[in-house]
Amino acid sequence: MPGNEGQKFVIPERSRIVADLFTTQEQRDEDRREKVTHISLSEIDDFPDQPFQVRNDEAMQSMVESVKLVGIQTPAIARLKEDGRYELVSGHRRKMAASLAGLETMPVIVRQMSRDEAIIALVDANLQREVILPSEKALSYKMKLEAMKRQGQRTDLTSAPLVQKLEGKTSRELLGEKTGDSHEQVRRYVRLTELNPQILSMVDEGKIAFRPAVELSYLPAEQQAALLETMQTDEATPSLAQAQKMKKFAQDGKLNEDVILSIMAEEKPNQREKVSIPRERFSKYFPAGTSMQKIEDTIFKALDMWRQRERNRDAR
Repeated sequence: MPGNEGQKFVIPERSRIVADLFTTQEQRDEDRREKVTHISLSEIDDFPDQPFQVRNDEAMQSMVESVKLVGIQTPAIARLKEDGRYELVSGHRRKMAASLAGLETMPVIVRQMSRDEAIIALVDANLQREVILPSEKALSYKMKLEAMKRQGQRTDLTSAPLVQKLEGKTSRELLGEKTGDSHEQVRRYVRLTELNPQILSMVDEGKIAFRPAVELSYLPAEQQAALLETMQTDEATPSLAQAQKMKKFAQDGKLNEDVILSIMAEEKPNQREKVSIPRERFSKYFPAGTSMQKIEDTIFKALDMWRQRERNRDAR
């Protein structure tokens, strides 16, 4: 019919007006309020590459027992994906606990979020945890900075450019203000993502200190692999000074396996350990006037004999 083309743009607005006439403000506010929906666990996907580890440890087992008693009390946050499934933004530990407790569904708030908005929300939610591993912090900082950078490139009319919102602040500065870390500390954490995964695990385990690990992140992958092999063989890790020396050799193109071995063989003054035994503990085993060198030699000879005896017993 003639004129129909112009009417199709009017109908949505007219429908809204009509709806407003027959609903109260309270009902309209309720429609806008976030709702908790119970969704099947089988329909909820974990967030891809999310950096926060979900472990079936003692704390998880405690959570499972709580879930069995009272259920999931705090709803998870998820976004609806293009394929109709749900993508978890926060609540990965709750999802595992629900699964281990035998639940089929869990309470979820579904929000309309872009992938970058979801990344930022995921990182912000998990950084509130009491215990965060260095690797988790490093990977999450990198994810959020990359998402913030992509958001800053937006030029649509509904969102002011990020650079205007931040009044000239860098993404690292903004992230630092949010987390309490300086922008330089944020940079150091992001550097950890350049580490060999096994070396990064050693940082999580406390075997390698944070600052030496940052310096080691500048080593090329091949040299990190050589260092890892040396550390495993010698059961030793580099000090900050040794890590800085390796970084300098690498920057000059002179770092190789032999240089790594040489640097790792250097004595670390801050790691020298002395064992002190009160003289009265061993003096009764030696005649008066026995020299300390003789006492030391005898003690080590006895220790060698004891070690050999233990090896022979284990071999039986």
